Amino acid sequence: MKKVLLIKEIYLDAFKNLGNMLIQRYFKIFSWFCFVMFFVVLYAFIYRIATGFAFD
Repeated sequence: MKKVLLIKEIYLDAFKNLGNMLIQRYFKIFSWFCFVMFFVVLYAFIYRIATGFAFD
């Protein structure tokens, strides 16, 4: 739980003093997109391991 709170604090601090609202929204959307893509890749990797895919 400590790690989740630390990640949340780092995320909030990163966008605190950015300035322009357009840039701030762009980076927030981009960071969420990166999180989602990471979890898609993680899911695909776990799925391949679970189904016995040969990584040759």
